[in-house]
Amino acid sequence: MGKLTYDSTLGVDFDDRVLAHLQLVIGAKLRRGESFYFSWRDDPSIGNGRSTLWIHPRISLVFKYAGGRQPSINRTWVDALMATANSPGGLVLVPEPETRGAEANGGHES
Repeated sequence: MGKLTYDSTLGVDFDDRVLAHLQLVIGAKLRRGESFYFSWRDDPSIGNGRSTLWIHPRISLVFKYAGGRQPSINRTWVDALMATANSPGGLVLVPEPETRGAEANGGHES
């Protein structure tokens, strides 16, 4: 389980695979200087609610992975996440869509 730390005060646990995909989308938005909302459903252990952050290029953000290996990237999922990030409601952590073959491995067969 990795951790997203925002503004050195808020730490949120995400699976390393989820975190890798979020890093790609959030990084792309911040490189363009874009601020946006990021929303996800909370784990049932902390109340089963929903959380939202205002992501801004000037606020520190740390992606800390539990594992040492880079997860494979699902381009379809990145595109789905980016589509939500570019909407008025902001980035929403949507479930990973199923993929087959090379697409599931970032375009490379394993």
